[in-house]
Amino acid sequence: MSPAGLQLRDSVAVVTGGGSGIGAALARQFAAAGARVVVNDLDAGSAALVADDIGGVAFPGDVSDARMVADLVAFAWDRFDALDIFCANAGVATSGTPAAPDEVWDLAWQVNVMAHVRAARALLPRWLADGQGRFVATVSAAGLLTLLGKAPYAVSKHAALAFAEWLRATYEHRGITVQALCPQGVRTPMLEQADAASGALLGDEAISPERVAECVVEAMADDRFLILPHPQVAGYYARRATDPDRWLRGMNRTQQELERAGLAAGRALLP
Repeated sequence: MSPAGLQLRDSVAVVTGGGSGIGAALARQFAAAGARVVVNDLDAGSAALVADDIGGVAFPGDVSDARMVADLVAFAWDRFDALDIFCANAGVATSGTPAAPDEVWDLAWQVNVMAHVRAARALLPRWLADGQGRFVATVSAAGLLTLLGKAPYAVSKHAALAFAEWLRATYEHRGITVQALCPQGVRTPMLEQADAASGALLGDEAISPERVAECVVEAMADDRFLILPHPQVAGYYARRATDPDRWLRGMNRTQQELERAGLAAGRALLP
């Protein structure tokens, strides 16, 4: 059995956004390795279907609700007397420019950032007392790079990465392992519902949710901070850090190409 399998067997994992896509794949992967899994999703029916399929427990609810997040954490500890892994996976792919209404920006902030903060707030007291815990934040490659046409999404994912970095830097020596999952295109309902620009940017290199989940389990064996199911993202990230002006010029050229490609992409990218 692999080190990751040993780590997961008999552990307790909570997966938010676990009713479909990456979350469902994570829940299934963890359960197959012997973990007990709590499946959270805004869609109660989807959460129940995945939980029933893997022998887990469903706990539906909205991660933008602070009370629900606290109740979810408390439920896992009350039910299993343990909570070893928390996957802050739920996310919302809001499109728009700075002209998007405040409600769009607030939704992205509450789901993509504050849900992580509130989960950590509920988890850390007991994890620090126990000297162990693992927090996996689904950040997206947009958090390392950006995503044209989706300012609220890109900005909130940058913030999610910053929060994960802060947690790792602050608590690693106290037994808390924090990892940031940064896939690029993944064949999920979110990508299927994406606008034309996002589809053009991400579709060609999209991988399956199951492959993403495999990468997460592999990364748990060595505790690496960045989990990159698309290896090429590491190169993009390095070029961005080394020469940000050149990288931004390249992104702007991509923006121009998308605008020239047609109205569908242009509407998604222009104010």
